[in-house]
Amino acid sequence: MAAITAATLIVLPVWHSVAHAHDHSRPELNSWFESLKSGKGPCCSDADGKALSDTDWEVTGGHYRVHIESQWWDVPNEALIKEPNRAGRTMVWPVYYRVLDNQLRIDIRCFMPGVMM
Repeated sequence: MAAITAATLIVLPVWHSVAHAHDHSRPELNSWFESLKSGKGPCCSDADGKALSDTDWEVTGGHYRVHIESQWWDVPNEALIKEPNRAGRTMVWPVYYRVLDNQLRIDIRCFMPGVMM
């Protein structure tokens, strides 16, 4: 039983508090944010999303990458939201994991590109 508990503790998802990406002065977007989903499933609520600046995302070799926690992370194709971006800003829904040695791993659940300036 101790081995099972130890194995369970090796990788635990950690949900970070991220900046609210949704501009709450536009309540007409509330239900739209809540309905967003990618090929990986629902993106959750707008509070789980993070707005990215233009310097924190790029397209390299035909694939998106995002800069989070001082590292570049590849966006899986199935995480891409395919519907038009009604918010206008680039947004990402990361899931944070830390292993016992404190190494960070991020899984991109959803990504919605905005307009690069």
